[in-house]
Amino acid sequence: MDHVAHLRCLICHEAYRPDEIDYVCPEHGAEGIVDVVYDYGRIGTSFDKAALAASPHRGMWRWRPMLPVEADSPAPPLLVGDTPLYSAPRLAAELGMGRLWVKDDGRQPTASLKDRASAIAVVKAAERSAEVITTASTGNAAAALAGLCASVGRRSVIFVPATAPPAKVAQLLAYGATVLAVDGSYDQAFELCLAAERRYGWYNRNTGYNPYMSEGKKTVALEICEQLHWEAPDVIVVSVGDGCIIGGVHKGLRDLLSLGWIDHMPRLIGVQAAGSNYLAEAWERGEDVLTKPPIAAATVADSISAGLPRDRLKAMAAVVATGGAFVTVSDEEILAAIPDLARGSGVFAEPAAAAVLAGLRRGLGEGLVGPDDRVVLISTGSGLKDVAAARRAAEDAGARPIQIAPNEDAMARAVFDHRLAGEDEG
Repeated sequence: MDHVAHLRCLICHEAYRPDEIDYVCPEHGAEGIVDVVYDYGRIGTSFDKAALAASPHRGMWRWRPMLPVEADSPAPPLLVGDTPLYSAPRLAAELGMGRLWVKDDGRQPTASLKDRASAIAVVKAAERSAEVITTASTGNAAAALAGLCASVGRRSVIFVPATAPPAKVAQLLAYGATVLAVDGSYDQAFELCLAAERRYGWYNRNTGYNPYMSEGKKTVALEICEQLHWEAPDVIVVSVGDGCIIGGVHKGLRDLLSLGWIDHMPRLIGVQAAGSNYLAEAWERGEDVLTKPPIAAATVADSISAGLPRDRLKAMAAVVATGGAFVTVSDEEILAAIPDLARGSGVFAEPAAAAVLAGLRRGLGEGLVGPDDRVVLISTGSGLKDVAAARRAAEDAGARPIQIAPNEDAMARAVFDHRLAGEDEG
């Protein structure tokens, strides 16, 4: 990893060689989150837009010279990355905006953006010859790790709250992961995972602890700018739980700016659920996230439920440094956004992913986003992750199956009653 200059602690700013520490700054324990600092001069001598376009790799591995992995480390076989960026003109018109795109990371192998981090975890674990990889998760990071581990035949041990959605737990079991369902919160599952890593020497994939997870997640920002032909958007809206995704998006944009591939930094809008708005509270009140105590988190958007966001330093920096903002939305707004996003763009999102549309509405209403801004919404996970929430949201919007008898007369009556026939049909 000659292109990695050092790892820098976000608290004391001490610099470490990558081989000096495994995860965090030893002076600050689990709170000592570090950032991966690159030698952009070295990267720039051999990697440019033309080299990217000519890369023989697929997905996120096209960006290998900007990732913290060895040049000869084999990538997992699942295609991670290269997810579509859809223009959403009808949705933009409904919101009174000019230009709006949706980045659909529900199209990943395990149906969430967190595959990007797990792909890095699998490679780094192999570099360290670790036989087991562990993580704590409300579902998506766990599924991502279980799926990527299954693709290379590596063992995974997952800590999840017992309240995790059944569809997500089913994914873990299908992939062959060992699942430890904790009768407690995500934060308690996280602490148990840290204890297991220390006790058994497993490789730890946890975000807000393992600095390389942000580096995987940053590839979503790299792809967005490439897909917009290197004209960076004005605003990127990201749902926020632990804070690793928004921190990763910020890191990717910083990389591109440092290499001169984009000419400005987009504002980052972090969206939190009202029942899990630790960072939004801290941002509004000017609180120090190192000393702010945990909150009691509860939201329908399980993927962004975190009483103590583990990557809170990077998340707060992402918003403050870009002149962005945190916004808070209710569970009702989040659920309403599921069918609105699906009907307006064709993207079917789980609650945490649909929260970005609710957040954009709030941002427009509060003047944080202007109608002329070029805006990207990152949809972080598929609606198939939580079908029960999606059905509830659709029914709340008045959508229900039309029950009919199995004959043509019943069909015709339903078509007539519900005005389903086209204008030229009788």
